[in-house]
Parts: sequence; structure tokens; C-alpha cells
Amino acid sequence: MKNPILATDSYKQSHYLQYPPEARVISAYVEARPNPFSDSTVFLGLQPLLLDYFTQAVTRADIDEGEAICMAHGVPFNRAGWEAIVADHGGYLPLEIKALPEGMIVPTGVPLVQLENTDPRMPWLTTFIETAMLRAIWYPTTVATLSWKCKKVIRAGLEKSSDDVEGQLPFKLHDFGARGVSSAESAGLGGMAHLVNFQGTDTMEALLAARRYYGADMAGFSIPAAEHSTMTSWGRAREEDAYRNMLDRFEGEGRIVAVVSDSYDLDAAVAGIWGGSLRDKVLGRHGTLVVRPDSGDPIETPLRTVKTLWDKFGGTVNSKGYRVLDPHVRVIQGDGMTESSIGRLVARMIEEGFAIDNIAFGMGGGMLQHVNRDTLRFAMKANAMQDDRGEWRDVFKMPSTDPGKASKAGRQAVVMREGRMVAARLDSVAAGEDLLVPVWCNGEMLVRHDFDAVRARSETRA
Repeated sequence: MKNPILATDSYKQSHYLQYPPEARVISAYVEARPNPFSDSTVFLGLQPLLLDYFTQAVTRADIDEGEAICMAHGVPFNRAGWEAIVADHGGYLPLEIKALPEGMIVPTGVPLVQLENTDPRMPWLTTFIETAMLRAIWYPTTVATLSWKCKKVIRAGLEKSSDDVEGQLPFKLHDFGARGVSSAESAGLGGMAHLVNFQGTDTMEALLAARRYYGADMAGFSIPAAEHSTMTSWGRAREEDAYRNMLDRFEGEGRIVAVVSDSYDLDAAVAGIWGGSLRDKVLGRHGTLVVRPDSGDPIETPLRTVKTLWDKFGGTVNSKGYRVLDPHVRVIQGDGMTESSIGRLVARMIEEGFAIDNIAFGMGGGMLQHVNRDTLRFAMKANAMQDDRGEWRDVFKMPSTDPGKASKAGRQAVVMREGRMVAARLDSVAAGEDLLVPVWCNGEMLVRHDFDAVRARSETRA
């Protein structure tokens, strides 16, 4: 699965025969086009592509395999081109790739990446890698953007109702999406994208991805938590024993434990067991019980749970006038959470006079899987061609049937204008003004971002 010659669409294999004979360099760019989902993106994912794929040299075995597959598949094969890459470039792709810093908040319609071939014999190479390039960038960028949008919603609720916004926010949205994605690689890249914005996750591949690609020692955290099998295996008659076992097994100063509590009757469990027979035990612990509803209306059910816990355990009223549960109890809602439902639940909590301190949110496949390339309308398009006389020509499309798919003409730069990041033609900007910086050239990684820097950039909107 790592043969770079085959990490593309079939029709790309024939494109070396299709460019004009005078073509020497093809320039292209990657952007998220304006779309209904978000007017900004959190850029992420180029560095994993460079580390996993571009730093692996093409070999003669790759060429032999590529030729055999293409010939049997019915498409041409550019053996001479690939042999030149091996012979003259050590197997590394002769490309220059410029990009914005990862983690940066970038308005849609602004290029994230600008690239071109550096060997004039290989103008076909720039767009040959479109499939791998787009696949590497659109997915983590889209997940990071969705998670970031949820963060804005939760932050607004905390700013209105909490005395500890910055202390609460990092663990307010938890990733439960590992089982809901298409592959372990998706879990790693998507889960890592979420961790740009938050620090709570149950997607362990995300921890490895953040460590491998961005040098994060430990990017996310979790807690002991129950699932239905560990509760229902005790039987309905021993539901209280199952809950008591959770409190006993995970006792300790500051220890947090989450217990799914809707296996039979959520309201009875919250009022009669947690707030009844086990109330004194909960209050006597040196930690926090997090009650997890996992069914019912995703807005009213967790709100009702918070209200019942308030009735049974009480709490305090903070400086903003909102109720905060006794620190021994909290709630997490992971069922049915989307950006929209999180917003509705936040609004209902505040409407009922409860601080957002009382609740955390979880998302699974809704965050890591319910996105696609069209969510942010990602595209990679050629924008210029240098001919055999060294002259640059604009390359663009402008379909009359869909003006929204018109592409940018001319090699691209990104500059600040009146405090906003915008796209500009490279030939129109002053030296040093372009925010796109070389990150890869002819087999060498020129920039390597660390995860702390990526996170810090995501806090600043450009």
C-alpha cells in the first residue's frame, strides 16, 4: 500500500502524455474552497504525508510493480520518467512544496499549499500526486475544523456561565470515534486532528499519530469508564453492586471515573442509586463520579440528569450566578452529539441556570467519520505552466456551468491585507511577504512542526 507510483488515480498514469510538449514546470495549489460548512479551516495533515510517503524513496521494485499493475489494468506507464527519478534523484520526488504553518486558522479560498516540479523533464509529477496530497490534507483538516467549531460553541457557553473557562475547556469534548472510522490510519489522523483543540480522547491511535508525526510525548488523556457489558454482566438485580464496584476499584485522590447508567432505568439509577443508596459513598470519595446517559433525548436527558444530581447532591452558585454541582458528581453526554446538538444542550443548560462546568460532551463517528472531501470543498488545481522558453503562463478553469468551481490563475502566495489572510499572485507580492514557506524540496524536509506549536496556532484566528 506504500508504492508511491500507485498512490494515485488510474487516469493519472496517462497524464504524462497529455501536457503540451513545451511544458517544463507545472505549478498547482491546494485549498478549501468557500463552502456552507465553515468560513475557516484548521490546516493539518501535510507533515504526516511527507514523513510517511515522501521520505520513502521510489525503488526499482516499485517501478516494476507499477508497470505490471498498469499494463494489466489497461493504462499507460511512464517507466522512463520513474527510472529518471530513481537514477537522478535517488528515488525522491523532485518537487518543491510550500505551505502555511500547520495548525493555522485559514480562511477558505486561501491556498494551504503551493507546489511545483523542480526537474523540467517531469511537468507531469506535480499533479500526479494530487490524490495522495488531497487525501492527506482534507481529512485531518476537516476533522480539526469540526472539532474547532465545537470548541467555539463550548467556549461561548463557558464564558457565559463558568468561573474557570480555560481550566474547563481542554477536556470538554471527548473523542469516542475509533470504532466508527474506516481504518486504523483514519483513527490516528482524525483522532490526532481532534487533539489539536482538546485533550480528551479514547482513540489510542491518535496518541501514536501525534507522537510520530508531531513529536507529542502525550497529546491526550482518558479515565477509567464503564461500558454496558461491564455493568449488565452483574445482572439487573445487582446494578447497585456494579456501581459500587466502580467506586471501589477506582478510588483515589482526584480520581475520575465515568459510569454508564442507562442500562435499565436511568432516572431510577440517578435518583435511587447514585443519589440514594450510594450517595454517601460518592460523597466520601476523593474523586469525581461522572454519570453517563447513553440513550433518550440527547438534550433533555442529560439536562434532567444534571437536575436530579443537583437535587440529590447540591452544589454552589458561582460568581456569574450559575449552579455548579458538588465536585463529586458530573455528567458526560456522548450519545447524539453534533456541533448543533452541543449548541442546543449548552443553551438549555444555561437557560436552566446550570454552568457548563457540570457537563462534558463526547463525539464518535459524527466527528471522525461523517465528513468527506466536499465538506470543506477541498481541491488541488494547476495554476501555471512554465514553457521551454522559461515563460510562465496562467493555467485555470472557469466552467460556465458552475462558476463556484473556477480555479485560481498564476502561482499563488498568501499575504496579510488589512489584518486578514488572502490569496495573491506570487508575481504581485514583495519578497518576504508570502506566508507560504518551503517545507519540502527534492527529498529534504525543510520544516518540521511540533504539536505544541500546532495547538498554539489553532488558538489564533487570522
